[in-house]
Amino acid sequence: MAEMTTGGMTTGGMTPGRMPWWAWAWPLVAWGVLLATFAIGKGTVLIAAAAIVLIATVFSAVYHAELVAHRIGEPFGTLVLALSVTVIEVALIVSVMIGGGPDGEALARDTVFAAVMIILNGLVGLSLLIGGARHHEQGFQAQGASAALAVLTALMALSLVLPNFTTSAAGPEFSVSQLAFAGIMSLVLYCTFVFIQTVRHRDYFLSEEDPDGSLEIHAPRPTATAALTSAGLLLVALVAVVALAKVLTPSIRAGVAGAGAPDAVVGIVIAAVVLLPEGLAALRAARLNRLQTSMNLALGSALASIGLTIPAVAAISIILGTPLALGLGAKDEVLLAVTLFVSLMTLGTGRTTVLQGVIHLVILAAFLFLAVVP
Repeated sequence: MAEMTTGGMTTGGMTPGRMPWWAWAWPLVAWGVLLATFAIGKGTVLIAAAAIVLIATVFSAVYHAELVAHRIGEPFGTLVLALSVTVIEVALIVSVMIGGGPDGEALARDTVFAAVMIILNGLVGLSLLIGGARHHEQGFQAQGASAALAVLTALMALSLVLPNFTTSAAGPEFSVSQLAFAGIMSLVLYCTFVFIQTVRHRDYFLSEEDPDGSLEIHAPRPTATAALTSAGLLLVALVAVVALAKVLTPSIRAGVAGAGAPDAVVGIVIAAVVLLPEGLAALRAARLNRLQTSMNLALGSALASIGLTIPAVAAISIILGTPLALGLGAKDEVLLAVTLFVSLMTLGTGRTTVLQGVIHLVILAAFLFLAVVP
């Protein structure tokens, strides 16, 4: 697929002013498949087609999100993908919560936890491995990474660990007032981080080789018209992805149950789907020796995943009166603690090699294996 530069995210080879056909065609095909499922039902052929079109539409969303990000520049540009991913994640979780079902109350916890583990271990690990293999050693701003990890640690502890130790409600749940407090504080932390990232300490999140965020590698800055067009198509693509994923969710859950895997695997599958756009952009940036952008994307996505998803599902839970289990099990708490501790060590110096990448990928392998074989 065509490539272009997006505030450090390079996807070169695009003809200025011209949009590749697949960037607008796949979202339209996705809506066609959706209409077909409503008209004639969810047959095997349509389910298979929906899965293929879903992935293709995600690639289209990547293109449009990166073009918009390139137009507005860094570090604001990385927020576009982070918020796009969160919109998809929240929509999927809320749709399942509203739909009910015995496993809906734990889906938010499972999806958010899976997203953080996939990002901090899978996405960060692959970025460090790919970048280190190609460029030997890479650097980024340690201040920005440390700030993001500090906020992420507070968010995870407040939302996914504390529910196991409070006494107002039984089990791994908050009481209504505690849930409201956790949601509000999560939103406060995330908004404060965004303010620090984009205004007060913007330099912490810009490459040392590109201190003003203006370095561009292949493509010229898109026109305002092109950016607005892509913003509209990004919205169309994201809504299509959400709707297609909703169509596929029953099949995913049936497949997981048929394989004899725990229900938590459904959350992993959902997290993997919604993180695909940002993951592709982050890996591409690392390959092109733009590790700062890669870390902005990865850590920003993790923060948005929990900092915005938890307040959203908390509000839905309170309004609809649906139960919401947030507390992690003992095994997952250990994996979370290891992940955060290792992340502080591997990202704390601002210099990375393939070793750090392998360490994170091993932790991800342990998480995935133990999710299937608890």
